[in-house]
Amino acid sequence: MKTYISTWFTSEGARPSEVVQKLEKLGFKKLTGAYDMEYDWGRNANVNDALGLADNVQKAMKDDNVMFKVETI
Repeated sequence: MKTYISTWFTSEGARPSEVVQKLEKLGFKKLTGAYDMEYDWGRNANVNDALGLADNVQKAMKDDNVMFKVETI
């Protein structure tokens, strides 16, 4: 399974390059296309796994003024 993330930035928040670095530390890889980055679970993930990852993203983005959307397929 994979989890995909899309991010939205504001001019008042963190630089996109800083956000990408934080997401890479969580295990995301950069993409081009419909999503900005992907997280490859290497196995079947469940809802609690996906929620835990989303919690970690939210914690990493705290105070960065970044919105994000995750989708696990």
